[in-house]
Amino acid sequence: MHIILGGTGHVGSALVKRLLDAGEPVTLITHDPKKSGREGKAKHEVPQRARVALADVHDVPALRKVFQQGTRLFLLNPSAAPSTDTDAEERATVKSIMEALQGTQLEKIVAESTYGAQPVQRAGDLGILYDMEKALEAQPIPFSVIRAAYYMSNWDAALKTARDEGVIDSMFPQDFKLPMVAPQDLGELAARLMTEPAEKTGLFYAEGPEPYTPGDVAAAFSEALNKSVAVRVIPREKWEEAFKAMGFSTAAAKSYAAMTALTRDHPYFDDAPVRGRTSLRAYVRALVSGSI
Repeated sequence: MHIILGGTGHVGSALVKRLLDAGEPVTLITHDPKKSGREGKAKHEVPQRARVALADVHDVPALRKVFQQGTRLFLLNPSAAPSTDTDAEERATVKSIMEALQGTQLEKIVAESTYGAQPVQRAGDLGILYDMEKALEAQPIPFSVIRAAYYMSNWDAALKTARDEGVIDSMFPQDFKLPMVAPQDLGELAARLMTEPAEKTGLFYAEGPEPYTPGDVAAAFSEALNKSVAVRVIPREKWEEAFKAMGFSTAAAKSYAAMTALTRDHPYFDDAPVRGRTSLRAYVRALVSGSI
């Protein structure tokens, strides 16, 4: 039994589909009772073939009980609501998950991390997921880590302004090259790692066919929408203000701005990543058509 923590998001849903299509048994963890009946408004519909287990990620005994029902675990630390202190909330969920692993009979864990993970405080996923990796190293269950490039799905919200105003907003310069990856390709890699022998572990960097720029994103929207789309760059001094305008708390806005600055100033490129097949143009076409 594969236990999926984060199975209704972009990556998790792609992983669940891959596993179910391969005939593998899957249990999704959710804290929302409505989703157990497939009635919730999850990012992606829960497949009828998947089992759903109710457990709040902060409830260590309940989480451990679900973990004890499986042999493999996909670990994606849940994103905190942006209106909260996201760093504090997400560090708390990592702590709960690690505590819940104790006393289980899991034979392998596959964890989702990020490019640029590093020992840093108050810089969002870069520090939180680095600490998660270190916590995994300190426990006995074999594990693999996927360090994912910038999600192409981070541009999903740009569809509205591209369609309505002919612009996409970016905190990166128009010509800034950044490794990006489609969630479906991450799901495919995660499914492979979940079904490999338990002793086969490692650190895997994952990105798409090539790096892309915000200018490439605008061009992809231009092509898919059949209209001119330009990049509207948000200057660094306006980043925190922009995050707050999107509903982020002051603490979260500062953290995400710091994460953006580290990515901008020190972008990470791996020498031998696992390359997905989905191009940015293909991803944006599917987004515009509503097929993802």
